[in-house]
Amino acid sequence: MRNYELETKQRVEFIRGVVESAGAKGIIYGNSGGKDCTLVGILCKKACDNTVGIIMPCGSKRNYEIDKNDAESVAREFGIAVRLVDLSDIKNKFAGVVGEKTELSDSALANIAPRLRMATLYAIAASENRLVAGTGNLSEGYMGYFTKWGDGAFDFNPIADLTVTEIYEFLRFLNAPDFIISKAPSAGLFDGQTDESEMGISYSSIDEFLLNGKASERDRAIIEKFHKASEHKRKAPVCLNPDTPD
Repeated sequence: MRNYELETKQRVEFIRGVVESAGAKGIIYGNSGGKDCTLVGILCKKACDNTVGIIMPCGSKRNYEIDKNDAESVAREFGIAVRLVDLSDIKNKFAGVVGEKTELSDSALANIAPRLRMATLYAIAASENRLVAGTGNLSEGYMGYFTKWGDGAFDFNPIADLTVTEIYEFLRFLNAPDFIISKAPSAGLFDGQTDESEMGISYSSIDEFLLNGKASERDRAIIEKFHKASEHKRKAPVCLNPDTPD
């Protein structure tokens, strides 16, 4: 197991350095009531008192119930300020306007919410001289289980190198509430959605591969498929460079 006492100190120092070098006055992050944003919120609050978590329900019923309640509860426990921005009407309006010009696929519809949420975070950040903290972990990143220009966008990410397994270990070290640790990972994009059911593989299996290089033939095939298909998400946009030799 990692030395999470040392990890906490190092990550807090990293966050402080990023904020100071940017001349920012504070930090902002999306608080969905999940494991990743909980860890990010705790670390950011330790590094910068002016940290705010934004709760952004966007159509899914659970956004207004368990996610919102968990987000508010963990924020109270760790003294983190919260604000609520309801994006449901905006999402419906946006989908309606764009839907007049094209038939929106299920994937396109699902990804509207995380992109609206990131636009919201950056609008507030720009208005208040804050940095946007990312909340994605290594397991999600390797699988490409994030929205390009949505939750995949940020100014800095203090947990990007941690697997889901390590996220849970870190949360236990920090005495995060059990309802966060026991909650099934979900992006909350639609009711009934969970990360593992969508990918068809457990995070424990993904992490066993990432941490120890071990996986069944079935799991390895799934991991390689997701990783290859999402390679574009982990690279900078392709641009023409006329000076590149043939």
